[in-house]
Amino acid sequence: MSNELKIFSGSANPGLAAEIAAYLNVQMGRIELGRFPEGEVKVKIGENIRGTDCFLVQSTCPPVNDSLMELLVMIDAFRRASARRITAVIPFYGYARQDRKDQPRVPITAKLVANLVTAAGAHRVLTMDLHAMQIQGFFDIPLDHLLAAPVLIDYFKTLKIPDLMVATADVGGIKQAWQFAERLRTGLAIVDKKRSGDQDVKAMALIGDVRGRNVIIPDDMIATAGTLATAAKFLRENGAKDLYACCTHPIFSGDAVSRLKGIGFKEIVVTNTIPLPPERQLPEVRTLSIANLFGEAILRIHNETSVSSLFA
Repeated sequence: MSNELKIFSGSANPGLAAEIAAYLNVQMGRIELGRFPEGEVKVKIGENIRGTDCFLVQSTCPPVNDSLMELLVMIDAFRRASARRITAVIPFYGYARQDRKDQPRVPITAKLVANLVTAAGAHRVLTMDLHAMQIQGFFDIPLDHLLAAPVLIDYFKTLKIPDLMVATADVGGIKQAWQFAERLRTGLAIVDKKRSGDQDVKAMALIGDVRGRNVIIPDDMIATAGTLATAAKFLRENGAKDLYACCTHPIFSGDAVSRLKGIGFKEIVVTNTIPLPPERQLPEVRTLSIANLFGEAILRIHNETSVSSLFA
C-alpha cells in the first residue's frame, strides 16, 4: 500500500480542486463523471487508487441535489475501489440551515446529509464555515472545520479603511462579527431583525452607533441576500457611510443579484467555495481563493499533523 495522496474533483467546483492540487504540487486524479439518459449519476475512476489517501473535492452548491448525489456516488466508487482513506472535502456544506426542529413536523437535514456521507463510506470530512457549529457533532467520523475569516480579515486590513466599524446583520452572527471587530481593532454594531418567512426580513433595532462610519457586514453565506439588504438599508438610515459586505459562501440565489445591486456596496468580498456563474457576477464582487488553506489542511491530514494550529 503506497498511501499516496490523490486529489479528485466532482463537477461542482473543479476550478477550486485544480488550485488545491497545484498548491500540493500533485496531478489531479482521473475520474469520469456523467449521467445516464434518465439523469442518474455515473462515475468511473480512471486510475488505480488501491491503498491511497484520496481527497474528493465537491461543494454541495447549486444544483444542490445533483452535487450531493454525485458526491455520494463518488465516495461509494472509491470505497469499492479499495482506497485506504476517503476524505470528503466539502467547501460548502449544503442543507445546513435545517440543523434543528424549530417548528413541528420538519426534518433535520444537516444530520441527514451527515448520515448519508458517512453511510456512503467517507472516513472523514473537511469543510469550511458551517452554518451552525453544532453540525460538527452530527458526524460520527472525524471532521476538520476550516475558517475563512483570516483570509477575509487579512484582505480588509490591506484596504486601510478609515472610520471603520463592523456590523452583524442579525444576532445570530455576533460571534463571527466580534471576531472581525477584534482582529480589525474596531467597534461592533448589531442589527436586530424579525423574519416572517424564508425571504421576508424586517430590521427592528440597532445596537451601536454607526453614524459617519464605514461599515463591514460579515456573514457565513449570502443566499437570497434578504437579511443583508435589510441590514444594509437600516445601517444607511442610521448614518453609515460606505458599506462593505463579505461572506464565505456566495450562493446568490433567487433575487440576490438584483437586491445587492440596489444597495450600492463599495465592495462585496467572497471566497471561491462556490463558483459564481456569469449571470451571478457583479462589478463590486471580489473573489478570494481559499485553495491554499484547503491545500495546507489536506497536507496536514495526510501527514497526520495538527489542522487546528492553522488558526492558532
